[in-house]
Amino acid sequence: MPIISTDDYKPPFWLPDGQSQTIFPSLFRKVEGIDYLRERIPTIDGDFLDIDFSKHNSTIESSNRKQSNRRTVNNSVIILSHGLEGDTSRQYITGMVKNFNAHGFDCIAWNFRSCSGEMNQTKTFYHSGATDDLETVIKHSLSKDYDKIYLVGFSLGGNLTLKYLGERGQNLYPEIQRAITFSVPLHLSSSSKKIGWLYTRRFNRSLINKILEKSQRFPEFQIDTSNIAKIKTLKDFDDAYTSQLHGFIDAEDYYERNSSLYFLDKINIPALIINAQNDPFLSEECFPFEKIKSMEKVYFQAPKMGGHCGFYPIDYQGVLWSEKRALEWF
Repeated sequence: MPIISTDDYKPPFWLPDGQSQTIFPSLFRKVEGIDYLRERIPTIDGDFLDIDFSKHNSTIESSNRKQSNRRTVNNSVIILSHGLEGDTSRQYITGMVKNFNAHGFDCIAWNFRSCSGEMNQTKTFYHSGATDDLETVIKHSLSKDYDKIYLVGFSLGGNLTLKYLGERGQNLYPEIQRAITFSVPLHLSSSSKKIGWLYTRRFNRSLINKILEKSQRFPEFQIDTSNIAKIKTLKDFDDAYTSQLHGFIDAEDYYERNSSLYFLDKINIPALIINAQNDPFLSEECFPFEKIKSMEKVYFQAPKMGGHCGFYPIDYQGVLWSEKRALEWF
């Protein structure tokens, strides 16, 4: 399919570059009015996922007790997957939920393992290609009797979403209609090198704290923390922990086997990838213009501005450009 060349995102003049367009909404944007209903669902390996429902205000009761105890007017749901060390309270998630709720969609925002405020129960955590957990959330949404499912993913959650769609290919649940992803590190290895020290320090602090907590709470897992002080980069962490806890040889093996770039040609529903060209997290390999031109279902849009999960518009009225774009796409 053709590259979408339209570039109608315009940032305020006081957010002139990718760094400011990334940081400002993350730190200062507030989204109010989201009423989550949390539900804990089991995973096939004995762990749990905490998911947060947000129902639009046209929800009506179903009289059939054998089905879900509520049914929506359009009977569609949006499933949202957050980024690295994010959760369902991040403004890019809550803003998207609020906008979709306002236009008649129920939403399910799910927290990756260890991201809901409570440590998960297995030795493994989550990672960029852990699609089994997204499958668990989708199955749970189907049990709610939704007719149509739409997927939204941000950053790591975008990579996971695209990999999931590519893995399933033509065997995807027919209820899944479309997907949109933002700020996706399509090529994990090169993106891990591109990300700057400011973000690396923040992510590593959070990730290392989780390793320390899990090793103390579950000594039977025998997680080695003796060299944890030597971890300086995301690749260091992925070499020492992400790869080892999840059955990969090392970080490069983990990156190579989970980069969604290698799964795009198997996607069988319309999927839009939006990566800003000034995204401080994304490498050149995350802009595969020529590769995507030959694909049937994958669309690619690369606005010049936007930052990483930013897209704060010049005419901000409570809704980001990305939130308007997702609604258009669905």
